[in-house]
Amino acid sequence: MHWKYWFLAITAVFLLALAACSPKPSSQGQGVSTQSVQEVTPASPLPSPDTSPTDESTRLWFVELTSPPAADGTSLSALEAEQQAFRDNARRAGLKYKERFAYKELWNGLSIELAGSAERSRLGRVAGVKAVYPVATVVLPPTAPVADPELATALAMTGADVAQNELGYTGAGIKVAVMDTGVDYHHPDLGGCFGPGCRVAYGYDFVGDAYNANPADTAYNPTPAPDNDPDDCNGHGTHVAGIVGANGAVKGVAPAVSFGAYRVFGCEGSTTADIMLAAMERALSDGMHVLNMSIGSAFQWPQYPTAQASDRLVNKGVVVVASIGNSGANGLYSASAPGLGAKVIGVASFDNSHVTVNTFTVTPANLTVGYANATAAPPAPTSGSLPLAKTGTPTTANDACSPLPAGSLSGKAALIRRGTCTFHVKALNAQNAGAAAVVLYNNAPGRFIPTVAGTPAITIPVVAVSDAEGVAINNAINSGPQTLNWTGQFGSFPNPTGGLISSFSSYGLSPDLSLKPDISAPGGLIRSTYPLERGAYATISGTSMASPHVAGAAALLLEARPNTPSQAVRGILQNSAVPKAWWGNPALGFLDNVHRQGAGMLDVAGAILSTTKIEPAKLSLGESQSGPATRTLTLENNGPSAVTYDLSFTNALSTGPNTFSPSFHLSNASVVFGAPSVTVPAGGTASVSVTIHPATAPVGGQYGGYVVFTPQGGGQTYRVPFAGYIGDYQARQVFTGGFPFLGKLVSCTPASLLRGNDCFGTGSYSVFPAGATYTLTDAFNTPYVLVHLDHQVRRLRMEVFDANTGKAWHRALDQEYVARNSTATSFFAYPWDGSTAAGNKTYTVPDGSYVVKVSVLKALGDDNNPAHWESWTSPVITIDRP
Repeated sequence: MHWKYWFLAITAVFLLALAACSPKPSSQGQGVSTQSVQEVTPASPLPSPDTSPTDESTRLWFVELTSPPAADGTSLSALEAEQQAFRDNARRAGLKYKERFAYKELWNGLSIELAGSAERSRLGRVAGVKAVYPVATVVLPPTAPVADPELATALAMTGADVAQNELGYTGAGIKVAVMDTGVDYHHPDLGGCFGPGCRVAYGYDFVGDAYNANPADTAYNPTPAPDNDPDDCNGHGTHVAGIVGANGAVKGVAPAVSFGAYRVFGCEGSTTADIMLAAMERALSDGMHVLNMSIGSAFQWPQYPTAQASDRLVNKGVVVVASIGNSGANGLYSASAPGLGAKVIGVASFDNSHVTVNTFTVTPANLTVGYANATAAPPAPTSGSLPLAKTGTPTTANDACSPLPAGSLSGKAALIRRGTCTFHVKALNAQNAGAAAVVLYNNAPGRFIPTVAGTPAITIPVVAVSDAEGVAINNAINSGPQTLNWTGQFGSFPNPTGGLISSFSSYGLSPDLSLKPDISAPGGLIRSTYPLERGAYATISGTSMASPHVAGAAALLLEARPNTPSQAVRGILQNSAVPKAWWGNPALGFLDNVHRQGAGMLDVAGAILSTTKIEPAKLSLGESQSGPATRTLTLENNGPSAVTYDLSFTNALSTGPNTFSPSFHLSNASVVFGAPSVTVPAGGTASVSVTIHPATAPVGGQYGGYVVFTPQGGGQTYRVPFAGYIGDYQARQVFTGGFPFLGKLVSCTPASLLRGNDCFGTGSYSVFPAGATYTLTDAFNTPYVLVHLDHQVRRLRMEVFDANTGKAWHRALDQEYVARNSTATSFFAYPWDGSTAAGNKTYTVPDGSYVVKVSVLKALGDDNNPAHWESWTSPVITIDRP
């Protein structure tokens, strides 16, 4: 029985939104709220995650050693000696590996490539190893130019235009590091040159053009070829740099900053976390003031090496800003490292308010329609006309998902509604029916950027329009024959989802229940600089585009307040941020989840002009079973006169317990204040206690809200976000979906990726046959434990016992701070090579029959509390070596 039959397809069905008369959550007051915690449902469906079972194992590992790094005081000579001791101990232990990088300044350890999957169990047994972490592969989203919204509208959303034009700040004198795909420093908007005296004054290429860390790509090439030229052949980094500080045809947030370009991606846009860590150390040595990382490793812990190193960068005086990730479709607890770092500013994305796009007209209906070209299809022409036809109606769920009659669309532009099947299927069916072009329209409010990649290739233009435009074209066709006229013109259109959280933006909280993300900025549909050879300007969406807005804001703040400590920047930005309405139905008036938007929309001008600072700037409340949480907030008034603030609170929506299919609920959390107001003297401080009574439902969910400080007599309002977990955090189930189970490796795909007969995340497995015997001669004759983790775990152990006598044969694996799987059906495959370890001693078990016990300590669990562990014991494994 193949493992795929263990799973059922999962389909999420969402109800229509509540009517506008639905009750809103209690938002002000002192007492405990009795507000209902009813569920609310979005007006449009949630994005659906991939449900295909996927092996998420890796061959690359971080090895953390015992001593703290140089940033924490250990001498370089001591670190070098400790790392050499690891190499010596690894050799004695017979570990087969290739060393990639060694780190000393921000993190003490190495990154290595294992020779085979069986080496993973040996790695943890090497003397001197404190912990091991998988080196995550980071793949950038597609960066094809698709539209031209103005960056200026995004700047206006954050008040960056006010900071520039009215306050006069440009980021002059501030050095911003962009760790990314490099920067096209030839671009006139970015200075036109590289080196001393240029805007891109610093930089290094850690990988080379051909580097590609994604084993799923046919161009897979994991060997870096570093050089001194950080030019960009991908586009992502140039786009990010433009948002930070372009100054030309587009203007970024801080148009006078100097750049450091640290290239960690090849042209194909993938890298590994160990290369990111090496680039962080270089940025520190180059004296950067701000580091932007529009990249990250999803589903991780704040203890992940890139997050630890980022925290140390902040301690060394660098403001670190990182995207929180684009895994919104993958559910809760999906935030990325390094954005999860305790001192990092983790940034979520809102959609841009406007979009300027190519247009076509429809006559005689006299419609002007904005469109985006689909990826992997020829771009639409700028002249010519086609008769319009449609294949369904605005209520057809599966429009053009089945083959269409041959010749039925001959020479026509086919109007097709989004839904049910892939864009490639729809476009191919239209193409096979003779269509000369396809116009896809949305089945939900707003615009979208489709891809029609697939086999066979789409050879006709495919464009995407909004839901409203699609319905208008449909209705025009109903009234009589219509003609589509391509033009070379552009039009500016309001974005229906502007100012709302982007559908791709990842959810928190952090697995240690820290409040993440920290803040939000525009990231959906942002136009910025692009490599000259690829058109000079392009539009890309992602938290990658939100993060540089905040990095640029940090540069402006440091220019305005040059003595601001790096650790204080995040709090100042959070105090002035403005929470936004729930994406699911903004008309209802509910605030979006705190663990989705953080403190809310960045307000650059508000942060610069702020005279009051509140610390802590966010409240991470942990699990609610311990009851109300009391915290002290301290206000510092840097203004010329005393200010009295009235205290209140506002709840945001909660989410339910299901990791992969978020549900949304009203919150009955409430805040009781030590006093209804607080007066802060000029140049002085004052403190106030706040007691937060957590939400009571849904159990296993996350809740949050904002403590609000409103000045009497007018002035700037400040906020402090709070968030926590509803119920007993250790009650979350980790093993789900038929996992763990004992598996046998069947094949690797593609076969060209085999390394020593190991799959490294490309394997297909069958259920372990009852009574099977293993020779351990290669990966195909080795037992694998397949584990799906529905949530991050503090520790994962594999222990071996004699199946007949129960004798313990010690541990086959012991791993800390393990990420959750990305989907409900993905898994990690752990081989057992017939050896175990206790302390620094390694054992090879004799031939015989054994069972493997897999145990996980839950997040924030007590190692000594059996209730905080889950375990599973395998069927009998018979070892019979040749």
